[in-house]
Amino acid sequence: MTAHASTHAMRILKVNHASEYGAIHIYAGQILVARFTATAMLAELREFKAHEEKHRALFAAELQRRACPPCRSAFLCAAGGFVLGFITGLFGRNAIAATTVAVERVVLRHLQAQLVALATIDEAASKVVASIVAEEQLHHDQSATHMDTKSFCTKPLQALVSGATEAVIWTGMRV
Repeated sequence: MTAHASTHAMRILKVNHASEYGAIHIYAGQILVARFTATAMLAELREFKAHEEKHRALFAAELQRRACPPCRSAFLCAAGGFVLGFITGLFGRNAIAATTVAVERVVLRHLQAQLVALATIDEAASKVVASIVAEEQLHHDQSATHMDTKSFCTKPLQALVSGATEAVIWTGMRV
């Protein structure tokens, strides 16, 4: 493995680890507010949050194994995630579901690209990334069943959330 390949793999792991902080806090914000706005979604949100906590632990273990510090953007991902989750939680079921679908659509696209990039340069990193794909797909697919695609706010909300998610990933890969 070249130095560039090793650096790229570590950057992917660090950004994914930070992104899991963001996801955990999105769900934490949504859970806090969904008690009032979408009680029927609470069990699912808690399950998704538990998945994200497991994913964060997987990335943390791989970073620790490599003696690699976490991404400097982890705090910003957590804070931004909580704000996003809290605000979308205020708008109830459709906004919660649309947010998850938008985030996971971006995340899944990045995970697939990472798997291609890592396949020939870092087997261990590739295995960690591959281990979370099914649950991220589950979050996307289950949330899509709750979404009202005819609501006037769904598409703009998804565009905003997708753009913010892309910006966070782009920034994390460069910080």
